[in-house]
Amino acid sequence: MAATDQPTLRVEVAFALPHRQRIVVLSVPEGTTARQAVALARLEEQFPELSVATFAEADLGIFGKALRDPDAHVLREGDRVEVYRGLEVDPKAARAARAARAKQR
Repeated sequence: MAATDQPTLRVEVAFALPHRQRIVVLSVPEGTTARQAVALARLEEQFPELSVATFAEADLGIFGKALRDPDAHVLREGDRVEVYRGLEVDPKAARAARAARAKQR
């Protein structure tokens, strides 16, 4: 089988900012990892305001389930790789601030 005859999978890579979202549909070779699919999606071109490291180092998941090792997770047909953004506010700190405001009322 020639390299061009290698079986492929259809997968999606999703990323969102509060004001803009993108889902990139890809046809990737069997054996492609989640991290490789993110690189192939070239999200840095669609979100030039973010650094390449945002995508290269981001936590990843498949259909809402975080991946422990996205560099080793081999994709399956129909998977949607989700690129997670870091939290801007620590949830515990936000909850404490809300509780403090409520107590002042």
